[in-house]
Amino acid sequence: MDGLMTGNYKRTRYCGEFTAKDIGSYVCVMGWTQRQRDLGSLIFIDLRDRSGIIQLAFDENTDAVIFKKAFGIRAEYVLCAKGFVRARAEGAVNLSRATGEIEIAVDELNILSAAETPPFEITENSDVRMELRLKHRYLDLRRPDLQRNIMARSKITKLTRDFFADNGFVDIETPNLIKPTPEGARDYLVPSRIHPGNFYALPQSPQIYKQLLMLAGFDRYMQIARCYRDEDLRADRQPEFTQIDLEMSFVNQDDIFYIIEHYLKYLFKEFKDIDLEIPLLRIPYQEAMERFGSDKPDLRFGFELVNISEAVKNCGFKVFAGTVASGGSVRGINITDGADKFSRKEIDALTEFVKTYNAKGLAWYKNLNGEISSSYAKFLTDKENETVNTALNIREGDIAFIVADNDNVVFNSLGALRNNIAKKLKLTNPSEYKLLWVTDFPLLEYSEEDKRYVSKHHPFTMPVAEDIPFLETDPEKVRSIAYDIVINGTEAGGGSIRIHKAEIQSKIFDVLGLTKQEANDKFGFLLEAFKYGTPPHGGFAFGLDRLTALLLGLEDIRDVIAFPKVQNASELMTKSPAPADKKSLDELGIAVVKKEESIS
Repeated sequence: MDGLMTGNYKRTRYCGEFTAKDIGSYVCVMGWTQRQRDLGSLIFIDLRDRSGIIQLAFDENTDAVIFKKAFGIRAEYVLCAKGFVRARAEGAVNLSRATGEIEIAVDELNILSAAETPPFEITENSDVRMELRLKHRYLDLRRPDLQRNIMARSKITKLTRDFFADNGFVDIETPNLIKPTPEGARDYLVPSRIHPGNFYALPQSPQIYKQLLMLAGFDRYMQIARCYRDEDLRADRQPEFTQIDLEMSFVNQDDIFYIIEHYLKYLFKEFKDIDLEIPLLRIPYQEAMERFGSDKPDLRFGFELVNISEAVKNCGFKVFAGTVASGGSVRGINITDGADKFSRKEIDALTEFVKTYNAKGLAWYKNLNGEISSSYAKFLTDKENETVNTALNIREGDIAFIVADNDNVVFNSLGALRNNIAKKLKLTNPSEYKLLWVTDFPLLEYSEEDKRYVSKHHPFTMPVAEDIPFLETDPEKVRSIAYDIVINGTEAGGGSIRIHKAEIQSKIFDVLGLTKQEANDKFGFLLEAFKYGTPPHGGFAFGLDRLTALLLGLEDIRDVIAFPKVQNASELMTKSPAPADKKSLDELGIAVVKKEESIS
């Protein structure tokens, strides 16, 4: 009976695993119909499972009942077929497919499940809009490219566990229902029924627990940890994500670098067959900003920032001279041999692009075929232009772009412009890998919104010892022993050496504007733990989603997550989040208040 397998229907192997060596073997295969081709006296069915596709053949030797059944097969029907493996007819070999030399001459066919016509074709590298794909994600995940991505992620996870287990790390789970900690991104809150009016938070990271595990003496901890942040989404960010989370005792920064670099070397070799050269390049945060306008620089191309403030501080162009006089800077990038690649219309588009990063405009200078065109050259003397050209190393065939503003705007706009132009010129080959450490991040930054200092990394990060006195006088000068791994312009992970002395931790809470009572209410258990012998310790966390996407050359991390969210943090397939029923809310003592829409 169709839909019920009777008799010996044990699957021999996955569809994509058969080869010419199996010719003559009687086999049983199961999977989904990719397509059915009716050629009159011949019917071919491409049967697909996670390993690949094999062709099922029905011809004049096929039983009439089986042939008629094959005639009715449609896309995505789930089948069980038995038959002899045979060589394909001359001229019918498909060398683009692993099983392209063979087919199965079917003598038994069972329809395990019929299927309606899917809302989109199940095919590789689909250009179907993301919203439709995510609404029917269970169909989207049948696509071979997505299945390869998810299985690649599984392999990376296994390699990760193997490496850290072999290097003495203990895999320990930490809680998913924790105390809310309002420092950093917004928490997802979970109401407690047993403790009315009180809430758990979902962890943004296992940070405090892994530090406490170091106090407990486990020495080396790792976890593939689920984390949650209630923040705006981007292509490389989701409200729930997975970290490769680590912590080590009795270590300094170099010890952390050593283990992370050897993990990456192992991973790149085992997963990509790439021999990664270590130790990796290290660039301090301030140098990264000065040279690349970013704390996650992409080193696959040049176009480094050049500070020309000294050259233009007394020039006749007020935009330049006035910016320097007011404490800002004037910096530029030279796109070597790029003058013929940017029309005036394209330059105008780049000007609008940098304005999205709060730049007021974009100055430019083009030297093409001996002719000079520029938005600013006429305001400068010949000597001043020569000085700027020398500073930026502008030669025949080059085009330079310049931004004048405060350092934050200049760095952000030119850093983004640098990446934008590299992408336009196709200089960002996803198969090329440039890795580096960015170190010495600022410990604190001032939040105009909160009118206080906030942690650049998190409040448990150790300051550089020689900078600790600045906590009293100039907190923004304090560097931290914090570090990021950057791969091709993307932050793949980060970490820090942690504070292990109660007096330093209390001082940081003080600088962050927490009263002693607030610090005790939020983190009293940590300060209490510090009283009982705390080893120096530090750690690191990779974003597993990002790392997998980088290793696969993908731009969108949703392509390596089985069931991702969309831009507004909802899941289209299950229509989550959704309202809770009144009984559940009443048990929690929660009343939902509808916000009134403001009338503009």
